[in-house]
Amino acid sequence: MSSTVLVVDDDSANLDSVCRIFQKEGVATLAAANGAEAIELLRKPEVGVVVSDLMMPGVDGQELLRAARAMRPDVEVVLMTAYATVETAVDAMRDGAYDFITKPLKRHSLVRAVQKAMEKQALVAENRDLKAQLAALGPKTLVGQSPAFRAFLDVLQQAAPSTATVLLIGESGTGKELAARLVHDASPRAKGPFVAVNCAALPETILEAELFGVEKGAFTGAVARKEGRFERASGGTLFLDEVGEMSPSAQVKLLRVLQEGELERLGGTQTVKVDVRLVAATNKELSREVAEGRFREDLYYRLNVVEVNVPSLASRREDIPLLAEHFVRRYAAKNSKALRGLSPAALDVLENYAWPGNVRELEHAMERAVVLCRHDVIDVHDLPEAVRKGPKGAASQIVIPIGTPMDEIERRVIGETLRHTKGDKNLAARMLGIAARTIYRRLAEQAPKPDAG
Repeated sequence: MSSTVLVVDDDSANLDSVCRIFQKEGVATLAAANGAEAIELLRKPEVGVVVSDLMMPGVDGQELLRAARAMRPDVEVVLMTAYATVETAVDAMRDGAYDFITKPLKRHSLVRAVQKAMEKQALVAENRDLKAQLAALGPKTLVGQSPAFRAFLDVLQQAAPSTATVLLIGESGTGKELAARLVHDASPRAKGPFVAVNCAALPETILEAELFGVEKGAFTGAVARKEGRFERASGGTLFLDEVGEMSPSAQVKLLRVLQEGELERLGGTQTVKVDVRLVAATNKELSREVAEGRFREDLYYRLNVVEVNVPSLASRREDIPLLAEHFVRRYAAKNSKALRGLSPAALDVLENYAWPGNVRELEHAMERAVVLCRHDVIDVHDLPEAVRKGPKGAASQIVIPIGTPMDEIERRVIGETLRHTKGDKNLAARMLGIAARTIYRRLAEQAPKPDAG
């Protein structure tokens, strides 16, 4: 616990006792003998949590709560109350109090309530920072912070400055074109053109003409010479999406370009030199396509110099709230709508849906929700029916690559379990079959160390 706790009680003995409890926990405290004093102390920026008696003369706990919500909405309020006023305390929680503790006070209950209030503060602060990061992101940016996403991004960033061909492998909708753009933007070719072609979207003859160009008279309708995508991408990057759909004829021509750095336009005999960095993508298992004779083995090895697995959304569920917020901001701005974000219930639905269409499906769901939302917060009823009632995700599944260090595996398993228990460490410990103190110790080890300077 790092914030200062403001303790408020008109009973001086109780005030001193509560302050001593937190001081023994190493927590800085401020003391106020009444609500009016507390309101003045609320102006101090170090105050993070208020622990206040509910029944006090003058400014009581409820009035202090309302003042705190108005002056310092970032401050959490924990109320102390006698059994006779529990109903009033529950009403106060509806007004924004974080928790209430009944008298006579139990030390561990009081410390735990304030500790959880500070944990909530940390999550809110982290969410605020993430929103600030999102505001700085462009509309077409890879977004995420999960271990799977960070590992994927690390490989991309290592591969980008090289001249090597990159093969992106992943399910449809995972953001392979954005990954290709990142490779281009982080490479020495960033000032050159980025040209994208979807091999599955074009018939065989049109695809070859698009890639390699056409000479006048090559076929009916070819009334003029036309440069292909390779020539247009010269000096930059060519992205071939769904490369596994290329015909055998196109595969032969692509192999020649990769081997020789030259091509011939359809219907032509003149050799054209091209200088292109190739990034290819597929949702197929190309090694199986090679084994079954549908894809050239020599081309496969030419393409697969640096293989990058693009994680599915199911394997990076921690990123769903961040991505959803990103898309809400984008489409709210695009549609001139003032939205504050998503309700906790809507986020819960998003986090538990299976997302067979990956990030693309999430983006479309958020665009629809923004357009149809009638209030300033997106709620469950604003989400597509398919998301509300569709297949649930495998909440207990975590995809961990072979070779991941045991410390990282343990960290990810504990983190994912805590996510599903809503931060309840005791429940997470029971689910994992370990002592709760093990989780507390691991979290303490992972916490950022204070700057010695």
